Amino acid sequence: MVVLAASVTSKSGKALVSRQFVDMSRIRIEGLLAAFPKLIGSGKQHTYVETENVRYVYQPMEGIYLLLVTNKQSNILEDLDTLRLLSKVVPEFSASLDEEGICKHAFELIFAFDEVISLGHKENVTVAQVRQYCEMESHEERLHKLVLQSKINETKDVMKRKANEIDKSKIERGKLEKGGYSSLQSMSSMGSMGSIGRMDNSFSNDMGISSGNTFGGSSGFGLTSDVDSFSSKSKGRPAASVAAPAKGMGMKLGKSQRTNQFLESLKAEGEMIVEDVGPSTNPTRPAAQPLTDPITFTAEEKLNVTLKRDGGLSNFDVQGTLSLQILNQDDGFIHVQIESANNPEIKFKTHPNINKELFSNENILGSKDPNRPFPAGQSGDGLGLLKWRMQSKDESAVPLTINCWPSVSGNETYVSIEYEASSMFDLQNVVISVPLPALREAPNVRQVDGEWRFDSRNAMLEWTILLIDNSNRSGSMEFVVPPADTSVFFPISVRFSATSTFSSMKVASVVPLKGGAPPKYSQRTQLVTESYQVV
Repeated sequence: MVVLAASVTSKSGKALVSRQFVDMSRIRIEGLLAAFPKLIGSGKQHTYVETENVRYVYQPMEGIYLLLVTNKQSNILEDLDTLRLLSKVVPEFSASLDEEGICKHAFELIFAFDEVISLGHKENVTVAQVRQYCEMESHEERLHKLVLQSKINETKDVMKRKANEIDKSKIERGKLEKGGYSSLQSMSSMGSMGSIGRMDNSFSNDMGISSGNTFGGSSGFGLTSDVDSFSSKSKGRPAASVAAPAKGMGMKLGKSQRTNQFLESLKAEGEMIVEDVGPSTNPTRPAAQPLTDPITFTAEEKLNVTLKRDGGLSNFDVQGTLSLQILNQDDGFIHVQIESANNPEIKFKTHPNINKELFSNENILGSKDPNRPFPAGQSGDGLGLLKWRMQSKDESAVPLTINCWPSVSGNETYVSIEYEASSMFDLQNVVISVPLPALREAPNVRQVDGEWRFDSRNAMLEWTILLIDNSNRSGSMEFVVPPADTSVFFPISVRFSATSTFSSMKVASVVPLKGGAPPKYSQRTQLVTESYQVV
């Protein structure tokens, strides 16, 4: 059997997805697919049609045709077996069997076709194996994406910092210009008083007051001309030729330079300098992802863990929420079939308007009143449908354990820290924050698996691992600081995220109550740390 191409076309013969397994030009495959609808006769029950050169083996699927183009010498029974397997694979990767859904998942379908057919011959695989092969991820690819995203975030931070520096320099330049103007006025007054003081004592006392008043009254004219002449002359000759003004301006500039040095020293210590140039926003809060599907489900679990430094678990609490966001009110008449891990330690609690009996018996989330839809246009995370909580004293449920071993030897303190991650989750953006004694310089980090950063302002050492998966379930860091009490290095704070949860909560299907095709939906799953400490 030789399969020339596997294709998905519309009823009119428009090629939506086509994978060729032999050397074939685009014009030839488009011609074969365009001629296919004309060869199908109305009212026939056959699933194949032949021409002089090729054979079409096809199967209608709602608004599309699943089509195999083979040579006439191929085994028709094996072709039908291949077509039957592809007809099961296509719905696995495209929930909606229409032109829009097929085009949206075109690349996934092509990869699936490659797993089923190799060099024109059918592989001995099942639908589950095809799904498993296509979902396999590369650790190097994920690590590369995380590194790339971290570089992008770092570049954005540098851009914001540079923008703040530019705005600050503009403000300082404006202050200097105003300061130079006032210093010129005061220096002119001092020069006038100095020239009068060289006169006779009795005469200078009388004239000093009157001349000062006269200068103050006529400063609207005399000072303007002086400033103009000074600014025009200073461009052509050095400032040293005007002794008195240079001394006054030097005092102003010196103060500004000391201020700049102080700000720069604060920045070098890790302190963020915020300028009063406009309303500031919180850069640490991630922007909400825009909704693209009519219905969006978000399953989020927040983890609160307290570990003892000598071993053991003090607190383990997981609180989860399944929320719903609907764009169009007409899509609110639905029932939601959910699936979760069969864990007796997880206690569920539904929204007051949810039918509790339906949820208890069939794991379906639906409104008590079938004529009342779920509300649309919810802000934030949407409408909370279901909440659950899990508490445990079993230390094996902890996804990440931290061991810290500080020891004082002579004039130094050696600190060894190691982590061990459970195989339950792949953890992302792991940051382990270790408090330090007050240091003027960064600690001597002798060995680290990952990256580290010293925050001198907050006396904190941050150990960062972008991704923890099967390749690095354990790691360590060792550093040396001056002699200090071992209790200084606690409590250790940890934060991370994951794309899977303890409850394995997911939406299996969405059933419309008013009939018709099931609406499109997407679901997001995440596990985040709310409080994770070693005390």
